[in-house]
Amino acid sequence: MATAELAHETDFDGWRAAARRFRLAGVEPAEARFVVRGQAHTSDLFSPVHPGEGRGPETHSQGGVQDTAGSAPPSSSGVRDLDPGLRRGAQREESFTVPKAFVEVAQDVILHRSADRFDLMYRLLWRLRDQPDLMRIVSDPDVADAMERAKNVSRASHKMKAFVRFRLVEDEAGEAYVAWFEPAHRVLERTAGFFVRRFTTMRWSILTPDGSCFWDGEALTFGPGARPEDAPREDEIEEFWKTYYASTFNPARLKTRTMQGEMPKRYWKNLPEAQLIPELVAASRARTDTMVQAAPTEPNARLSKAIARHVRDGSYDEGFVASTLDELRHGVQACRRCPLWRDATQGVCGEGPKQAKLMIVGEQPGDQEDLAGRPFVGPAGQVLNEALEDAGIDRDDVFVTNAVKHFKHEPRGKRRLHKTPVASEVTACRWWLDQERRLVKPAVTLALGATASLGVLGRKVAVTQDRGQALTMADGSIATITIHPSYLLRLPDEAARVREREAFVRDLQRVRALL
Repeated sequence: MATAELAHETDFDGWRAAARRFRLAGVEPAEARFVVRGQAHTSDLFSPVHPGEGRGPETHSQGGVQDTAGSAPPSSSGVRDLDPGLRRGAQREESFTVPKAFVEVAQDVILHRSADRFDLMYRLLWRLRDQPDLMRIVSDPDVADAMERAKNVSRASHKMKAFVRFRLVEDEAGEAYVAWFEPAHRVLERTAGFFVRRFTTMRWSILTPDGSCFWDGEALTFGPGARPEDAPREDEIEEFWKTYYASTFNPARLKTRTMQGEMPKRYWKNLPEAQLIPELVAASRARTDTMVQAAPTEPNARLSKAIARHVRDGSYDEGFVASTLDELRHGVQACRRCPLWRDATQGVCGEGPKQAKLMIVGEQPGDQEDLAGRPFVGPAGQVLNEALEDAGIDRDDVFVTNAVKHFKHEPRGKRRLHKTPVASEVTACRWWLDQERRLVKPAVTLALGATASLGVLGRKVAVTQDRGQALTMADGSIATITIHPSYLLRLPDEAARVREREAFVRDLQRVRALL
């Protein structure tokens, strides 16, 4: 039995160094063992240590690019081979390469809490010797197992971003914020960068059973694990947060099973708002009935009169060319280029910096956008905001708008249900979208979904086939497409929702690279 000792539970560099030596030495998976330093193991069950044996020059690579490692340093990677000299099998490799896909999956799998994760990764590494395309065979049990564990790790990272709750403390340097969190897997170091980007100006600490991280406003450091009692239990801000959570809770959209899938009960004990959930759920039916029976919001009377006057005098006819975004907004209110204005509360123009490098185009205003007069303020807008944060894009730097400026819907009782605009309505409203693009002059325009793509490009596209491609526009700028965030809200399966959200974030990251 060949045994390697790793420095800690997530010592990927140490595992990689040991696994490389084992495979070059011909150690089969059944004869390889990986243990974490400090974990109990009985040394007399294994072969004696033979220092230095089998440590000749070796070559290894990631993603098919080789790098000569020479003699492996005995401790630089945090790994100590207890049985490095064992060799199994007649065939011995002098060097080898592995696909990038394996390295990426292995880096996630090592964060999984399963005890056999090291063995699974080495088994895949061993099999890649005879099956170099193994990682493409998603039906293979080992590959499927590794990808499922990697997906669980990614989900745990996403949950950490969503459910960490900071509490205010005071120390000699002033205000600081501390959070206690219990992640499903060891994702603290992987996820800490998100909080650095989001709370750059704050001093904060995140404590977990596995480790802790600290941001002082300039540098991020990591420390040992902590206990729940090391974190504050509550602060003054908590009551404000619970009030906000209760006020934004929408009973009409409540799906209890889906909510518990997105917010598993294992996290509730550390969420201050969780104590409100049973009461909000219990009262949701009565609140929904009240909302449905309520009369719709009336549009501004003075604005309606001004619009009617401009419609009569033809101020915003075919020859109208806006010189400013404000002028364009007034023009949209008087638009009669298609019938959608008749049932909408108001036209909804875009908003954002006047010279934004990125313009994001959605399909049309939703119910909440129609009432508020602002784009992407409803559930789909919240999904978009979170995905932008994960991709490292500041929403405040983006100009957001829609291909169609009026809300198309059909009444269902006192509720208004979304209807997809037809091509003629998109074409009629493209006149306004082109003027927005002319005034903002974005370097990149991102179209969300098929309707937005028709508005931006003037032609129909297959979103799933063309997403992520950089298309050159007539004015020299770049256009690209992806799914609409509302698609993620409609997916009934949580696994599919997590997978599609990750793909959506990757599309946004590609947009950021284009910028």
